[in-house]
Amino acid sequence: MMTAQQTTQLSKRLSWLLRHGATESGLSMDAAGWVRVDDVLRALAIGPDQLRQAVEENTKSRLQWDGDRLRACQGHSTDGTPVTPDALERSWMPYAGPGPLWHGTAMDVLERIVREGLKPMARTHVHLAAATNSSVGKRANVDVMLEVDVTRLLALGQRVFESPNGVLLVRAVPPGAITGLVACTHKARARESQLRALLPG
Repeated sequence: MMTAQQTTQLSKRLSWLLRHGATESGLSMDAAGWVRVDDVLRALAIGPDQLRQAVEENTKSRLQWDGDRLRACQGHSTDGTPVTPDALERSWMPYAGPGPLWHGTAMDVLERIVREGLKPMARTHVHLAAATNSSVGKRANVDVMLEVDVTRLLALGQRVFESPNGVLLVRAVPPGAITGLVACTHKARARESQLRALLPG
């Protein structure tokens, strides 16, 4: 058995390998992010018991094990893996739940987001959550949670999907689907009225 620290370190190595480093590491991966378990064991020079412990104890359930294959549930880079948005979406469940949805971000990029919308940048999808206190899809340094209207997303041609670990994903969030915000930090609460004024009427 590995210690908690060793498990965390291995989990981080696995997440990097399966989300970003497959091509760099010479790992054969399909368009939905699946790799052979045996290939992962060889790439990281670990045993199956260590791998299973890291997968089962991952705090955000980022990794999915299915028979002789393994993948990261979401969060893949567009550069460094052969993963495609289409293949991922075929492997996820369409999200039919109620809104609103939420996306955490920093204050210093809020004006640009309101102007341009949320984009996945170097990832395949934008991560959303079903509640402001959700533990999934949450980033560090979150000053505000942006409210995203599901009905508007769909009307603007953006479908929402749910990964096996509960993260909600969309290819982009147009500015017209951002309808509100919640301040999460002291500095954001001190400027909440100014931040709200940035949102479209």
